[in-house]
Amino acid sequence: MFKHILVPVDGSNTSQTAVGKAISLAKAFGSQVTVIYVIDPYPFTGVGTDFAYGQAEYLSAATAEAHAAVKSAKDAFAIAVVDVDSSVIESHSVWRGIVEAGSSLEADLIVMGSHGRSGLEKLVLGSVAQAVLSHTKLPVLVVRD
Repeated sequence: MFKHILVPVDGSNTSQTAVGKAISLAKAFGSQVTVIYVIDPYPFTGVGTDFAYGQAEYLSAATAEAHAAVKSAKDAFAIAVVDVDSSVIESHSVWRGIVEAGSSLEADLIVMGSHGRSGLEKLVLGSVAQAVLSHTKLPVLVVRD
């Protein structure tokens, strides 16, 4: 049923739960799996030039975090004996990177975690899962911890 599953990760426990669901689906359907981590290279756009001085440090930390999250996901797939491809990509918004990756990789399912934010926290931090659901034509399995 699902030939190619895209699994965006962010290193959180919820993300690891989504990895577990993706493992189960990949085993059931013999699916190809791609794990991605999306880095927003310009997270401070529009908030002033004072933040530009920390850009290199931010990118270095974000890249290290991305590789750690991808490695953790790949390790889980390896333990389950499921082949997985992975990549760290850059996009001006995380949700856009996920949607574009799903399209370019010709995935037919996105399995991702949602932190379940609400109220002011959702307003300030946004909801990547909600934005992906709103902008993709692919089926999305949203996993909550």
